[in-house]
Amino acid sequence: MTTTRTDTEKTLIGLDEKSLQLVIDTIRSLRKKLLTKENILEWDKTETFPEKAIRRMLQEDIGLQLLFIPEEYGGESGGARAGCQVTRELSKICLGISTGILALMLGADPILAGGTEEQKKKWLGKLCDGDSLVAYGVTEPEAGSNLAAIDTTADPITDETGEITGYKVNGSKIFISNGGYADFITLLAKTPEGPTFFVVEKGTSGFEQGKGEEKHGIRTSNTSPLYFADVIVPVENLLGGIPGKGLHQANKVFGYTRLFVGAMGLGTGERSLELAVDYAKERIQFGSPLSEKQGYTHKLIVPNAVRLEAGAAYSEEIATRLDSGEEDLQVEGSICKYFCTEAANKTGDDAVQAFGGNGYIAEYEVEKLRRDVKISCIYEGTSEIQQNIISTFRWKTTRKTKGAYYQEIGDEMLQLDSEQDDAGCHLFGLATHALNKTIDHVHNNRLMKQQYAMFALADMMTHVEVGAAMARKAITLTRTGKTDAKKIKVMSRIFARETAQLVAQNALKILTGSGALDKTAIAEFKEAVSFDTLVSCQQDLITDMDLAADIIFGRG
Repeated sequence: MTTTRTDTEKTLIGLDEKSLQLVIDTIRSLRKKLLTKENILEWDKTETFPEKAIRRMLQEDIGLQLLFIPEEYGGESGGARAGCQVTRELSKICLGISTGILALMLGADPILAGGTEEQKKKWLGKLCDGDSLVAYGVTEPEAGSNLAAIDTTADPITDETGEITGYKVNGSKIFISNGGYADFITLLAKTPEGPTFFVVEKGTSGFEQGKGEEKHGIRTSNTSPLYFADVIVPVENLLGGIPGKGLHQANKVFGYTRLFVGAMGLGTGERSLELAVDYAKERIQFGSPLSEKQGYTHKLIVPNAVRLEAGAAYSEEIATRLDSGEEDLQVEGSICKYFCTEAANKTGDDAVQAFGGNGYIAEYEVEKLRRDVKISCIYEGTSEIQQNIISTFRWKTTRKTKGAYYQEIGDEMLQLDSEQDDAGCHLFGLATHALNKTIDHVHNNRLMKQQYAMFALADMMTHVEVGAAMARKAITLTRTGKTDAKKIKVMSRIFARETAQLVAQNALKILTGSGALDKTAIAEFKEAVSFDTLVSCQQDLITDMDLAADIIFGRG
């Protein structure tokens, strides 16, 4: 079922298209029996973790967990692209259910990243057999996203010869997905050498799996605290056999896990949009459907459709890079999670608004989707954590490459514009070059310690990189004559205008708001970055939004 093929001169690993479609079809069939709308709404209402349904999805005939496990350990080596598509599809049904499945991958990641061959065969084998749930035991009350600040301890236990035979664990964890039902967990605890991952099995003396939290959303998932009181963990359960490697193992997989959380956001946002579009076609107000009213379509539908398509383009690009063997894509993972989940959150909010009073009623689904999607902006690192990562590391990369990193992206966009001038590439190119000059000013004026300025810079970086991916997709689809080319191209133009304005406004906010530049220097900066062009790029915007609405609603 797994294939290795060449795509645009890169060798890609992952599930072949036929096998992937079978998995997608299987997930869609679940909505008709196991994960029906009625079941989902009832589980949400009663805050029920559907353990039987989750475990059913791990059985051989479905086996969703196999996508995330290499073939050599009994899985299917599905790859990042297949994983993202499956995650999006499952999230359209229920983000809580998707969270429960993704938590299995997250719990298995430390084993994949740092386990010995023996450990991988044992613990991954249990997951492949379909009879085990796993949880990722990392988050703590005081540490939050700062993994280096954990307080849970693992003190070595030695025999009479001084050899370490095990570890005694004390402490607690919070907000652990699947925590109350997991058959084993991958636990991060502090040894004398530093944070270290261990496997702890359900039923171990002193290990208590707490009551599930009552939550605002994703009520069909289980989120529980874990408690450890003198829990004895055998030394063979120390992942990798060498203590102190936990942070490295955790950081190693962030590119993947945050990419998948971005995909979860996309799926939830796409479902919210689908419902709002269908509702607009049927809902008659003042003599005509809502789908024919610009005040509805151009405010609540088109902007969200554009951002979700942009996020999808970026997600697909990064997943392809991962499947080609690229590593160290943690920043890309952060960009994907940040942009896609924030776009989905806005879509969910606007979907409730689009339904009017009905949006507050459970049977219409959008209020649940709105409650659910908010968590995607929080777990696996909040949006603010992602902004911090993006701005800090991209600033360092820009300085290290002497500006070449963004210069090359900007030049690429301008080159693509010379090939096809109707995909927004010109604006993407100008915005990227303006970003590059802004980073120079931030560095030269020592603004890196002003977190507000760095967050504004992160938004510029995110829009530029996501926009470049969307432009590349639009050009590629046009070159190959794909049917989606027209849609992606018009949406790329709309997103290019949004990106240009955001870059211009944020640059001015950073440089004038901080007092870094005087009026003369600001005027020189504006001229150097084609500021007037960036802020006055709205020519034919409404016409393009009309075209996008025609495509979205199937008009004409």
